[in-house]
Amino acid sequence: MADISIQKIVKSFEVGKNVLDGLSFDVSEGEHIGILGSNGAGKTTLFRILTGQLRADEGEVIIAPGKRIGLISQIPVYPADYTAEDVLKTAHERVYRLGDELRRIESEMAKGGEGDALRRYDAVLSEYERLGGYELDRYRNTVANGLGIPQRQREQLFDSLSGGEKTRINLARLILEDTDILLLDEPTNHLDMNAAEWLEDYVRKFKGTVLAISHDRYFLDATAQRTIEISDGKAEFYSGNYSFFVEEKARRTEERMRRYEKEQSEIKRLTEAADKLHLWAFMGNDKLHKRAFSIEKRIEKLNAERPKIEKKLTNRFGEKKFLGDEVCVISGVSKAYGEKRLFSDLELTVIPGERIAIVGDNGTGKSTLLKILMNEARADSGLCRMGSAVKAAYLPQIIRFSNPERSMLDTLIYEENCTPQSARNRLGAFKFSGEKVFTPVSQLSGGEQSRLRLCMLMKDDINLLLLDEPTNHLDIQSREWIEEALDDYDETLIFVSHDRYFISRFATRVWEIEGGKLTDYRCSFERYKELKVSEAARAVIGQRRDKEEKPKAKKTRPASSQKQIAKIEREIAALEAELAETERQSEEHSSDYSKLMELDDKREGIEKRLEEKLLLWEELNAELE
Repeated sequence: MADISIQKIVKSFEVGKNVLDGLSFDVSEGEHIGILGSNGAGKTTLFRILTGQLRADEGEVIIAPGKRIGLISQIPVYPADYTAEDVLKTAHERVYRLGDELRRIESEMAKGGEGDALRRYDAVLSEYERLGGYELDRYRNTVANGLGIPQRQREQLFDSLSGGEKTRINLARLILEDTDILLLDEPTNHLDMNAAEWLEDYVRKFKGTVLAISHDRYFLDATAQRTIEISDGKAEFYSGNYSFFVEEKARRTEERMRRYEKEQSEIKRLTEAADKLHLWAFMGNDKLHKRAFSIEKRIEKLNAERPKIEKKLTNRFGEKKFLGDEVCVISGVSKAYGEKRLFSDLELTVIPGERIAIVGDNGTGKSTLLKILMNEARADSGLCRMGSAVKAAYLPQIIRFSNPERSMLDTLIYEENCTPQSARNRLGAFKFSGEKVFTPVSQLSGGEQSRLRLCMLMKDDINLLLLDEPTNHLDIQSREWIEEALDDYDETLIFVSHDRYFISRFATRVWEIEGGKLTDYRCSFERYKELKVSEAARAVIGQRRDKEEKPKAKKTRPASSQKQIAKIEREIAALEAELAETERQSEEHSSDYSKLMELDDKREGIEKRLEEKLLLWEELNAELE
């Protein structure tokens, strides 16, 4: 049964140009679909039509009766005195009304009116319990904690929050509403890595229908069962996640190009034949004209349009070969803002060719560390020493230009000291062409400003590249352009990112900043995640041990009990390893939905057995106390 049926939707915002041009597709109940398309393709317009914010010029949208839709991109307006907690509670207004009704009926019953009131009380109580009335606070805390919304933020006025914080609160509210159909428009944009992974897990297990517009390829790989690409106002369908889409789209494009080239060859042959027939007809055989005209009609039918092939980045980062053993030495570096300690006494050495990802929650000091490395911020103590042959380039998170009112073309001419033609060529390589190059820099989007700054960085011969959230605000195609450029860059790279696809592709080493401490993982991102799973499991064991420790002297454990405990600890370690291997296989089979479901069930079974072993371990230790 279809939850959503989209039938021949047409929508335009200017005469003669349809953003959506006869768009049609159905979404089955429980499907999880990724929506792709370049910026301006009409993805958000489609969502606004689905929720009734916009009306289609033609066609219709049919939503299954009784199904509720929730859209994350729209942030409702709330009363000025609402805190973030009040906004979260709006998700359960109906349940709170039932609670008020229960208290009213209880008051009636206390005054002696038990007959009809008791029947009403039972009915209301049954509905209150069905909707989880006694679990609301726990559920709200679980969702808020999972999305990284701290208690202090929940107590703030909603209107005082930043756009990103409001989006996060609204996402939590949407999840708490437990709608039947989720429309997610860039849901991970304002989430750190832990929150994005929590949301990913929630969406993967969500039993309802999901349509997600996202530039987060890791998120799409983990959550989408099917992919729909919107291009030229129409939909093209792919029966898999993002990785499947990439391979299948390349295959289809290659097949269309082969068909096009074959048709062009046939057109050439037929054209030559028709020209000869016309020539022979002039030599006295008029009947040959009719045969030539017939061939020309066949040519018109074969005259197919050349398949569109996305323009690739033609520029590459310049490189200056580094001569030396150390690119950078960080010694005794500490930094704090007031009472908040970001990190202290860092001792790190960067060697040539390393690709280091700096990860951690928002506000932990990742960007600050990059600024200290570039001497744009001062450390409270310690020093960073760059190698004498280092030539560094830096892309900050917030892009600034010396004269924002200059056009893109003039910015390159004046700031890069290049000729107008060279500037045009470089801009064209970044898909800035035609009249676009005369746009003032101040009028560019955040993503366009990032692309322009990267265009300027690529001119230099550099051997240390520092990037702060380089894929922020960029669509998938632009992210892939940057990745193509970095693929050919063999020198040292240090970057801050929440883009797990980007991190997975490039990181050979991970610096994690958490709780005022930097931990150095000399491994890939995948291995880092496996280690984090093992660390979390060991932390649970450690907490249970700490809980059981008593100040009094421990009794000597019987040898049999010691052996049993040792055996259980070995089994726990084996289950941790099995859990890590399951996570690795999930990454390997990210485009195989049925395999992912199988691995997900396997992981739940392992986690259940691990919990049982931990409880048994706890009981045995308790008996020995």
